[in-house]
Amino acid sequence: MSSSPTNVIVLIGPTASGKTELAIDIADYLKTYIHNIDSRQIYKYMDIGTAKPSEKQQNKIKHFLIDIEEPINHINVKQFQEIAQKSIKRELKKNNLPFLVGGSGLYMNSITKGFFVPDVPPQSHLRRQLEKLGQKECWQLLKNCDPISTKTINFADHIRTIRALEVFYVTGKPLSSQKIQRPPDWRILELGLDRDNLKERILQRTKNMFLNGIIDETKYLISQYGSDLPILKTIGYQEARDVLDRNLTIDKAIELTTTKTIQFAKRQKTWFRNKNNPIWLNNKNLLKDAIIKIESFLD
Repeated sequence: MSSSPTNVIVLIGPTASGKTELAIDIADYLKTYIHNIDSRQIYKYMDIGTAKPSEKQQNKIKHFLIDIEEPINHINVKQFQEIAQKSIKRELKKNNLPFLVGGSGLYMNSITKGFFVPDVPPQSHLRRQLEKLGQKECWQLLKNCDPISTKTINFADHIRTIRALEVFYVTGKPLSSQKIQRPPDWRILELGLDRDNLKERILQRTKNMFLNGIIDETKYLISQYGSDLPILKTIGYQEARDVLDRNLTIDKAIELTTTKTIQFAKRQKTWFRNKNNPIWLNNKNLLKDAIIKIESFLD
């Protein structure tokens, strides 16, 4: 007699599309918990700038994989994949329905599609050398040694650029040539959330971030970990740091952060359409549409 399949629900979508609110409503209906698949919400003390679920929201629905590491300790895709898989397996043993929610396509696919990347530990000396070179030079180096990776790593993504170079210099092989795929034995329903008014939502969220304390949050991170903390290159935090350094006004910081976030959301949507192809939800009644699709999947 064959065992029943392992069902997993996934909700993906670009930043500011409303994943958190919808996910909480879905999880409440399903009487399950949420696994956060976001490359920045995994860090402590980065709440406002990452639009982390509020304390009230986390009290309503338990969230896994939030606040699991200090901002100074970078978690790469493989490390996150291992942590997430253990968390998901624990829930499966309890016969709970895993519900994965996030906008980090690479991190999500490392779990749902089983992408494995080289387990190369951080190389502090090499990283310092690459940091001194600057992003422009690092990007050119990556283009020369691993041009395939430059098609999936954005030019402005300093952390992933350095990571790809690190893997190349340690192993002697391009990162792109070392990725393999071992998908888990799950039945996965992948739902996609997008909004026609996404640009307006991004602008409003950015204004709220700067009104509600991202500058103070950035000031705290600098006081604890120093102004060279790599994670401060994240959109929003970089602009908040420039405000603290008096290189930007708050209005200009909001404008720059909004523009960068819109560009980032565009890249996210391209990724999801090309690499995931989810079932996109009807914006007229998101919760109702999501529940209909989930119940049909689970029947």
